[in-house]
This record gives sequence, C-alpha cells and structure tokens, in this order.
Amino acid sequence: MPAEEEQRAPALPEHHYHHGQHTIGTAPDRDPYVVDGSAIQEPPTTLKGRLKFLGPGMITSAAVVGSGELLTATTLGAQVGFILLWLVFVSTFVKVWVQIELGRWSISVGRVAVGGYDDVPPRIGRRGWMAWLVLLMFVQFMTSQAGVISASAFALSSLFPFGAEPYSVTSIGIWVAILVAIVVAIHITNRYEVVESVSTGLVFLITAFAVVMVFIVQATPYAWTGSDWADGFRFQVAAGSMGVALSMFGLTGVGAGEVSAYTYWCVEKGYAAWTGPNDGSADWVRRARGWTSVMKVDAWVAWVIYTISTAAFYILGAAVLNPQGLEPKGNEVMVTLAEVYDSTVGRWGAVVFLVGAALALFKTIIANVPSLGRLVGHTLAVFGAFDWQDKDQRNRWMRIIMIVLPILWGLLGTILKSPLALVILAGILNAIFLIGVAISTIYLATNQVDPRIRDGRFYSVMLYISATAITLVGVLGLISSF
Repeated sequence: MPAEEEQRAPALPEHHYHHGQHTIGTAPDRDPYVVDGSAIQEPPTTLKGRLKFLGPGMITSAAVVGSGELLTATTLGAQVGFILLWLVFVSTFVKVWVQIELGRWSISVGRVAVGGYDDVPPRIGRRGWMAWLVLLMFVQFMTSQAGVISASAFALSSLFPFGAEPYSVTSIGIWVAILVAIVVAIHITNRYEVVESVSTGLVFLITAFAVVMVFIVQATPYAWTGSDWADGFRFQVAAGSMGVALSMFGLTGVGAGEVSAYTYWCVEKGYAAWTGPNDGSADWVRRARGWTSVMKVDAWVAWVIYTISTAAFYILGAAVLNPQGLEPKGNEVMVTLAEVYDSTVGRWGAVVFLVGAALALFKTIIANVPSLGRLVGHTLAVFGAFDWQDKDQRNRWMRIIMIVLPILWGLLGTILKSPLALVILAGILNAIFLIGVAISTIYLATNQVDPRIRDGRFYSVMLYISATAITLVGVLGLISSF
C-alpha cells in the first residue's frame, strides 16, 4: 500500500447518531478515511434498512444530470426522434457495473480512487500512469465545468438579464459571479452531510421538473403517443444515426469522473469505516458483503433517478424539436424549447422551463465542486503537495480548492467563448480517462478485492462487458477527437 494511504490511529473517540438499530452517520470529529476498526457496525439486512443508508448515489446523480443530459440528450432526440430512446436505458445500465466494482474495492480496502489508480502498473517515474492521467485531467475538469456554469448563467440571464442585452458578457458574468458565490457558500464547511442533503433535494426536484415538462408537452401540438414509445424500444439504429448512437452512449450515464468520485462519497458516508479493516475473519466478510449490498442499492437507486431524467430530456427533443426539423446546439436548446413552451402553453411554461434548466445545470456544479475537488486534492497529495491522511491538512486544502475551482470555472466560462484548443484537448483526455478507469477497475477488483466478497460469475461478466463498452467509447472518442 502506498505511503500516502497508510492508516493512522484515531486520536478522538467514536460517536454515532442513532436511527433505530443502526447509526446514520459518524460524529464530525471522526475521520472517515481512517479505517481502523473503531467505527465498526453491523450492516442492515433488509431492503428497508438499506434504504436508510443511501446517499453517495444522490451526489452522483446530481453530477450526472446536467449539461450532458439537458443539452446533449435533448439534441440527440432532436436529431433522430424516438428511435434511440432504448439506448438511454442501455447506456446508463451498462456503465453502473464499473461503478459498483470500484465501490466494492473502496469499501473492502478502505481507500479511494486516486490512491488506487496510483497502484495500477506500469509506473512512470515514481507514480502510476493513471495518477499522471488524473493530473492531466485537470484541463478537462476546467473546460467542462466552465461550460456548465456559463450555460446555467445563460438560462438565468434569459429570464432576468442585467442590462438590455441578456446574452452580453456583463449579464452572463454577473450571473456567473452569483452562482459562484452560492457554490462557495454551500461548500465552505467541506461537510459530507451538506453535500448529500443539498444534492438529494436538488436531484428529486430536477427529476420531477423533467418529468413534468414531458407531460406538459401533451398540452401542445407536439404531444407524444404510445406508438412513439413503442418505436423507441424496437432496439434499432436508423440508417445514418450510428454516430449519434455512439455519442449518446458516451455522454449519458456515469462518466469516469463520477465513477471515481463515487468512491470518496462511499468512504465519507461511512461504508468502509463501518466495515472495518480486513482481519481475515468471517465477521469481516459478513460486514463487507452487507455494506457492499447497501452500496449496490444506492448505485441502482441513483441509476433509476438519473435514467428517468435523461430519458425525459431525450423525449423533449424527440417529441418537440424533431418533428419541426430543429437541431439546436448548446445553449440554443434551452432557448428553442422555451420558445416552444411560450408559444403553446404560455409564458409561464417558458419561465418554468428556463428556471428548471438553470437549476439542472447548476446542480451539476454544486455536486462537482466537492467531487472534482476531492479528485484534484488527492492527486496533488499523491504528488507530494500534502499528506492526504492528515485530516487537518486535507480539510484545509479541500476548502481552498473548493473556493478556487468555481472561481476559475466562472472566469473561464465568462471570458472564453470558444476555447477550441482546450475543448479538443479535454476531449482527448476524457476519452483516455474513460479507458483508464475501466482498466484500473478491473485491475483493482482482480488484485486487491478479497475473493470472499465478490458476487460470482454474473457480476464478473457484467464488469467485463461494462469495461469493454466504456473502453470502446473511449477509443471512438479518441479517434473522433483527432
């Protein structure tokens, strides 16, 4: 185990907040990254009991349903209609298995993604190749999130502009500054409970918004029918739409960043500490399997939620934009749909859509500031910036990073209208990162997970199918980037 991952003995006693027979969290003075046996507790054995311990998946859902779904899924629906609706469900379903296996590894060894990536051979210098790749991914994190925060500001500025021109640099810039200030205020304490509570509330709000907007369409000339849904589940790919299908597979569901960040939320929730260190005993196996079962329920509940949201946005594009021959790109998707609602159901429909769209996009930033902040911080620690296992140092660095990141994203999103070179580089890095996460997950699951807590041949087969599909998408993304 690398030096930065060595466990330290806790200096403070363990306390729990009780909920029935189980605790629902650890005291604020406890370090969830210390897995030494002092926080062990029995896992719930019923579905009802497991549902009380969900949380990491809600943060993942908050990160997933953003620009990729609202803007991209809607655009893809506009391009090909209902025929690829089935692919929304398949693409999100296939990717969950890598997430689950990386989560299983994290619970069983008490570690998180970047530390594990540093173990994956071959090594370049003193670090694993994946650690270097995460370092390079800082570029992708910058460009992608800059686009999301500026898109959210774009939607809000459409409704409440500062000045006469809603899409001026001044108006967009002021809204970006407001959004950045809100994000910093939410995350300044660097508390898991805050991230989970805010993410959960926003996830359910945005999912309800997406579904409601789909049904409001029924009051317009663009109402969908049962036959439209039947067309969407024929498992066909229309001639000439293979490129769109591949794009949808790559852009919907969890990505490499969300899968990696999920391990941090599993640990901070307490799954690893409650399992305890592997002492070889049957009791540890029972606890590890039990808390892994909780994690799997968490992952699948999240899958249901973000798949519903993604499908809803796709349906909006297929039902409203495709019949009109409209294929808007980027922020034009929001404006076009808002205009359709305005002209068919009234101004209130456009206002509801733009407010909901802004919240959907902003929710991604709220989830990604702490998620990507942890990936950035841990990577810097791996390269020697600070000791990740020192709780005080880690929290200090996290607070600084979670202030700096949204400010940088906001500045980039406001100033650079089309940072083409950065976007191309980010696309290349993201494609490689997808491949790297798939390879790393198989390596860690095979070499570091106790065989006694694996789930058998079916899960192994699904892991390899998932990793292969993700790798193929990464390769295709790499080819298209060049």
